[in-house]
Amino acid sequence: MKVVAVVGERVAAFELGIICQVFGLDRSGDDLPTHDFAVCGAHPGLVPTTSGFAVEVTHGLDRVAEADLVTVPAWPTLDAPIDPAVLDALARARGRVLSVCSGAFALAAAGLLDGRRATTHWQFADLLQRRYPAVTVDRDVLYVTDGPVLTSAGAAAGIDACLHLVREHHGAATANALARRMVVPAYREGGQAQYVDMPVPETTGFAALLDWLREHLDQPLTVPVLAARAHMSPRTFARRFKETTGATPHRWLLDQRLQHAEHLLETTDLPVDTVAGRAGFGSGDTLRHHFAARRGVSPHTYRQTFAGEARGRNDV
Repeated sequence: MKVVAVVGERVAAFELGIICQVFGLDRSGDDLPTHDFAVCGAHPGLVPTTSGFAVEVTHGLDRVAEADLVTVPAWPTLDAPIDPAVLDALARARGRVLSVCSGAFALAAAGLLDGRRATTHWQFADLLQRRYPAVTVDRDVLYVTDGPVLTSAGAAAGIDACLHLVREHHGAATANALARRMVVPAYREGGQAQYVDMPVPETTGFAALLDWLREHLDQPLTVPVLAARAHMSPRTFARRFKETTGATPHRWLLDQRLQHAEHLLETTDLPVDTVAGRAGFGSGDTLRHHFAARRGVSPHTYRQTFAGEARGRNDV
């Protein structure tokens, strides 16, 4: 897959680094996919970063038209006009497009977000909405996919968005393996809140509870059952769970069950009904419904697409 990162007169080092970590490193030694990656701009040469050093941009914008994935890291010069050549190149992008943090402003300026849902760092969400009223800005999510365009919130949410694309192109097992290599969470669903009121402290018991839930996904797990286990009322438990994880218990469990089902589909030959039972969906029809709604394909199609890649890596 051909991937480019488009930068302007300055670039945010951390957000560019995220894109480079996911798509720009040769991890073939770990049996992970490699990409034809390039950083490009309107004026190749040394580009200053927001961290006090410069990066060398060796490619022009001609690489954008060839790319399967065009990425835009955080755009640090929100009050300065964007080079028309950059906007023209973005507007002509033929593949998927990803922005990290304030990179959404460059996509919006190029017209790529008109009529679409999008997100950015919560600090800039109101400005993005005021400046580009044709965009529907969702300030409360980690990342949003609308057609070929994926926009993410600030900083670490860019990792989640990049891994989401890896999951789409290469399957859950590859995304999980890459996440382990990067020492980051394998999956955070895009609709999760950008920030939560509380971390996950051990003293609350939630860390142990979440571990227990992941090991018992095949069981009926209702809020009253979980609340009793946490020694809380159902109402208090539901509130504290969302404060801690950024998602409701139902949504969190659905995400975990889908991930487990993906793993089983990629790494085993179990029938779909058996996969559904082990993942906690109860029946194959229920699994098919949620898979189609959240992944856009059937379990059978997902297995055909990604099982060979996952098993080939496990055999190495």
